[in-house]
Amino acid sequence: METEEIMKVIEADPFANVTFSGGDPMFQPEGFAELARAIRERTDKTIWCFSGFRFETLMQNPKQRELLELLDVLVDGPFVQELRDENLVFRGSSNQRIIDVQESLKKGFVIQNSQLAARW
Repeated sequence: METEEIMKVIEADPFANVTFSGGDPMFQPEGFAELARAIRERTDKTIWCFSGFRFETLMQNPKQRELLELLDVLVDGPFVQELRDENLVFRGSSNQRIIDVQESLKKGFVIQNSQLAARW
């Protein structure tokens, strides 16, 4: 699908926010950054992203960092079966972090916040 086709679907639902997941969006940072820019320009939706990469690793790659800068929330880290916890909200294993991306970029270090779901 082209970005414009996806935007029509996104804009058609005024109540839903946007989540990038599955097949790790960070393997296609340019395409997801294009979509995220369109979402930013045309809506006030929150953008979440799930990635097996750690925030610190994404910051080192210019294309992945470009996408990161367009996100509101990143759930980072690979799923680890041995650390699986069904009581976690928005995470499958305890090594994964819920990160406030914009605050983390402003402060220069990771701001974790498991309460972000209540905010968005």
